[in-house]
Amino acid sequence: MKKMNMKELAKELNVSIATVSKALRDSHEISGLTKKKILEMASKLNYTTNPYAGSLRNKKSKTIAVILPEVADSFFSLAINGIQSVAEKKGYHVLIYLSHEKYSNEKSIVGECNSGRVDGVLISISSETTNPDHILKLQKENIPIVFFDRNFEGLNISSVVTNDFESGYLSALHLIKNGCQNPVFLSISSSLGICNKRAEGFRSALIEKKTGRIKNPVIICSGTYQEINSQIKKLLTGKIRPDGIIASVDRLAMSVYLICRETGISIPNELKVAVFSTMETAPILNPPLTTITQPAFEIGRIATELLFKKIEKKAFSVVDENIILPSFLIERTSTAAS
Repeated sequence: MKKMNMKELAKELNVSIATVSKALRDSHEISGLTKKKILEMASKLNYTTNPYAGSLRNKKSKTIAVILPEVADSFFSLAINGIQSVAEKKGYHVLIYLSHEKYSNEKSIVGECNSGRVDGVLISISSETTNPDHILKLQKENIPIVFFDRNFEGLNISSVVTNDFESGYLSALHLIKNGCQNPVFLSISSSLGICNKRAEGFRSALIEKKTGRIKNPVIICSGTYQEINSQIKKLLTGKIRPDGIIASVDRLAMSVYLICRETGISIPNELKVAVFSTMETAPILNPPLTTITQPAFEIGRIATELLFKKIEKKAFSVVDENIILPSFLIERTSTAAS
């Protein structure tokens, strides 16, 4: 059956559009008998309310945008749950956009948000993003923005991130303590702030402990899945091989595991492996995988709460808030001392 709009419903009932609107909103201005009559007819004629109609009159879309680099990563799946938990309570819809780690995609998506389609934007930038102009344009249009997990440093925009330098430093110390002399850090970007901070922390630990014979212990893994696998395989079978790896994302750790199985490299006897990840399957891998775990749900939740402070403009300081949450290392067999 064709859906009916409010004008058609009012005509069918021989009442004004205002009367129908008030009845559907359970207004005290309409008698109980009239409300019952209108609701029964609405049900009979397949009428459903438009969730955007009221918001357009109030110049609110009741929608927020969430811009992600990917969803295959377990972190972002959990972060979305945290975002949704707040948005639902506020009566807001959530639009999920994927940049697929491409700056051009991200720029296009942000441009769509500039049209007034959303009331606010949560964004975790792509690994290619080195120019913030598209984000600054959104800010100039007075559309609230909050970064989560991946931010663009130097901008006066709220962010919720983790203690990335410290996490990189402590994870490197963990490998060294368990016997690694040549650990490396696998990154997905040379420009992404979150990766660079973790890499800086990693390097700092190696310098402090005066360890490592590999000239460039921070390795950028980019390209197609096949290209990255080939790069990691070459690293693990070369003349000077690492005895420890910290991967910046899930997919790099999984490539390491697959290549080790293919080449017969033993984890953790010949190679110790840890990853920045929230993956629930880490404990059941063979061997169980050590993770540096971020509070993904909390990051999503807190970032969304910050965004709604901006949208609602209630008791919100002009100075944007930058919140840093701690990550924690969960030691498993993949980094056990030999």
